[in-house]
Amino acid sequence: MNKKYLILSLFSGLLFGLSWPVNGMVFLIFVAFIPLLIIERRLREKSVFKIFSYSFLSFILWNSITSWWLVNSTIFGMFFAIILYSILMALVFAGYSLISKKLGGKLGVIFFISSWIVFEKFNLSWEFSWPSLILGNVFSESHQLIQWFEFTGTLGGSIWILIVNLLFFETLNKYLNNKYYLKNLSIGLLCISFPIIISLFIYEQDIKQEKFIDVTIIQPNVDPYNKKYGRTNFEILEEFKDKTNDKKFNNKLIITPETYFSESPGYSLKDFFSTPFYKDLDNYLNEKKSEIISGIQFYKIYNSSKTKTQSSNYLRDSTWVDIYNSSFINSSSNQVYHKSKLVVGVENLPYKSILEPLLGNLLLDFGGTVMTRATQPNRSVFKTKSNALVAPVICYESMYGEFMTDYVRNGAQLIAIITNDGWWGNSPGHKQLLSYSRLRSIELRRSIVRSANTGISAIINEKGDIIKSIEYEKNGIINDKISISNKLTFYAKYGDYISRISLFFFIIIFLFYFAKKK
Repeated sequence: MNKKYLILSLFSGLLFGLSWPVNGMVFLIFVAFIPLLIIERRLREKSVFKIFSYSFLSFILWNSITSWWLVNSTIFGMFFAIILYSILMALVFAGYSLISKKLGGKLGVIFFISSWIVFEKFNLSWEFSWPSLILGNVFSESHQLIQWFEFTGTLGGSIWILIVNLLFFETLNKYLNNKYYLKNLSIGLLCISFPIIISLFIYEQDIKQEKFIDVTIIQPNVDPYNKKYGRTNFEILEEFKDKTNDKKFNNKLIITPETYFSESPGYSLKDFFSTPFYKDLDNYLNEKKSEIISGIQFYKIYNSSKTKTQSSNYLRDSTWVDIYNSSFINSSSNQVYHKSKLVVGVENLPYKSILEPLLGNLLLDFGGTVMTRATQPNRSVFKTKSNALVAPVICYESMYGEFMTDYVRNGAQLIAIITNDGWWGNSPGHKQLLSYSRLRSIELRRSIVRSANTGISAIINEKGDIIKSIEYEKNGIINDKISISNKLTFYAKYGDYISRISLFFFIIIFLFYFAKKK
C-alpha cells in the first residue's frame, strides 16, 4: 500500500470516529470524507480495487471506534457488524468511483449522494440492520442545529453532510491547483450555516402545549446478566408496590423498563389478563387510580406445523412456540404490543428460513438466548384511562425514524420508550441509544419518556432537550407532568421520502452507466 494513501485513509476513519456522539466533535463530519475523496480522485483511472481497499480501512476504523461496545453482549456480533458494514460502505464508495470514471464528475456526484442514501435506507430495512452509523445520527448531541429534521428526518442530515464534504473537497482541489476557490468555499460555508440558522430560529420558537399527563418513570437498576432473571414476577411486583406505595404515585401513568416482569418463560398470550399475577397488579393500580406500561415476555404454543408461524421455534414432538418481547398496559381493553424491530443475533436470526438449516442457533447463542422472537405487523398505540394515546416503543425500535412515524400516524400523542441497555455495560452504547432518541422527538415533535433498566432513564421534550434524567447504574424515580401533542410533522406524514427520491436517481444513473458506450 502507498504510505501517503494509507495515512489519508486512516485519517478519514479517525475524523468519522472522532465526530460521533456522545463525546465527538460534530463539525469534523463535514470534512471526514475529504481524505477518501482525494484518494479516489487520484486512483480513479488506475484501480477501483485499491479505492475499495483504502475506503474499507477508513470505514472499519470508523465502525470500530463507534460500535466496539457491542462486544459487551456478543463478540461474534460485534465483529460481524463492523466487518459487514465496512464492506458495504466501501462498495458504495467504489461504485461512485466507477460511475464517475465513465460518466464524469457531475453525474458521479449525484450518484454518490443518491447511492449513499439508498444504502442507508437499505440498512434501515433489511434483517441484518445496524442503524447506528446513519450519517445524520451524528447530530444527536447537537440537536439545536437540526430542528429542521421535522421536515426531512435523519436522512436529511446525511445529505447535508455529503454535500458539504463534496463542496469542501472541490474547494481544496482548486486551492491546490492554484485556481479560484473562494466561491466554492463560500458556498460550502453557506451550506453549513444556513440550515443551522434556520434550526436555531425554529428552536427559539415556543411550542404550544395544551394537554399534559402525569408520569412516573422507574429505573430499577438490576444487573441483566446476574440478578434480573432470577426472580419471580410476584417478587418483582412486591418490590414495585414498595416503591410506589406513597400517595405521590396516585393518578399516574407509571413507566417501567423492557422485560421488567422477566420471569421465564413468561405468560401465555391468551391467558395473561386472567392470571393471579395480573389481577394482583391491576387491583393495586386501580386502588391508586394509576396505570402501568411495562415490559414482559409472552409465548404462544402451536401443536401443528400447519398453524405455526415463520418465527416459531421448534420445541419437541410437533410442538412449536412463538416468544414475544412485549409491553402491556393495564386497562379495560387489555392492550399488548410486541417488539417488532429485533436485535440481530440476540433476539432474531435474520433470514431464518435460509440460515437456520445452515447455522442452527450459532448467532443466537452469543446473545444469551436460543430462541428468536416473534413480531407484529402494525404499530399499536395504548389508550390510557384519561384518553391519552401513548406509543409503547421497545428499546432498539427507537433507532428507526420512519418505523416510529407509524405510531404517530396511528394517533400517538406521547412516546414511551422502555429499554434494557444493561447488556452493553457502562460503555458508549447506552449513551448513544439515549442520544438517538432525541432525534425521534424532533422528527415527530413528541415528548419522550424513557425507562431504562440500568439507565439512562429520561424525559425528553419536543425539541430534543433532556429535561430530567437518572444516571447510569442508579436506582431512581422521576415524577413529572409531560405535554402531549396531536401535531403531525411533515416527516411523520411522509417518512423517508428522501430515500425514494434518491432511489429514483440511483436507478436512472445506474442504467445510464450500462447503456452509455465508453
